[in-house]
Amino acid sequence: MKYTNSIEIALPLERVAQLLAVPAHIPKWLRGVVLHEPLSGIHGHLGTKSRVVMQSGKRQIECTETITRREPTDLHSIPQGTVVHFDREIVGAGMWSDIHDRLTEASPTTTLWEQDSEYRFSNLLMRLLGLLMPSAFHKQSQQHMQDFKAFAEQGKDVREEKS
Repeated sequence: MKYTNSIEIALPLERVAQLLAVPAHIPKWLRGVVLHEPLSGIHGHLGTKSRVVMQSGKRQIECTETITRREPTDLHSIPQGTVVHFDREIVGAGMWSDIHDRLTEASPTTTLWEQDSEYRFSNLLMRLLGLLMPSAFHKQSQQHMQDFKAFAEQGKDVREEKS
């Protein structure tokens, strides 16, 4: 299953890239994250492997994330016209995903975030879920992007929302 999401964020490209790269910010905008810890490497840098634990309802999902691309490496003084790439591979029980994030300058004060996602499933339950509810994955990815936008632009923290 493959899909693409996008969102515009009312902040300059460099600021958006820097906010996305700070590990302490992840729980503020990524709903359900319980743990995101590097197993090897430096958080967010090429080749880093991290253990990720997510809470979905009463169920916890554990997976391993590997950073497969981060360009440019230095997120300070990003040259005009540069496309920032954050790519990662995520492997968990019954699933594999490949996520490609692209940040481009829409204007001097606005950033376009585009995300290409691909999911493959190896067990029957996950395959059925992917076949019967593909829009759920797409909607969840868009929600994460909207939550990041609210965090980046307004300082909103998803952990402070009322259920």
